Amino acid sequence: MNKKLAISIPILIAIIVSVVVTTIMMNNKESDKDPNLSPETNQSIDNEEMTMDKVYININNKKLGIDLENNSTTSALIKLLPLDLSMNDLNGNEKYVYLNESLPTNTYSPKHIEAGDVMLFGDNCLVIFYESFDTSYSYSKIGHINNLPSLDDGNVSISIDMK
Repeated sequence: MNKKLAISIPILIAIIVSVVVTTIMMNNKESDKDPNLSPETNQSIDNEEMTMDKVYININNKKLGIDLENNSTTSALIKLLPLDLSMNDLNGNEKYVYLNESLPTNTYSPKHIEAGDVMLFGDNCLVIFYESFDTSYSYSKIGHINNLPSLDDGNVSISIDMK
């Protein structure tokens, strides 16, 4: 047998086996996804495996979960936990507090704010919106609090933690 051919056959077999194994592994990963869900939903399911633990906020002795965004702003905020903060009211629609540290930003202009949105304004101003409204400002989204109680009673003390 030709010496070049004798060397090439094992290399060719190794390449074919590698492609077959990779294809099988990719198909197994795809089969874990629910075919009835959209690709975006399946992607968020994949991301949930990589995301942070749930974060809770205590407002007026009521513990609420924050649905977190998966970004560098949120990751940096989590590293600061636990936090006890006194938030001031602004414009009758939001509570804010300036953090002692700057956080990385992922700014975008949401155009519309929903009550319960948790955002970072600039690189160190944590904001919780308790009224929905349109805006032209840019923020870094941290998460959202479902069923947020009314916060229009002036300043409020909150605590944020992983438990």
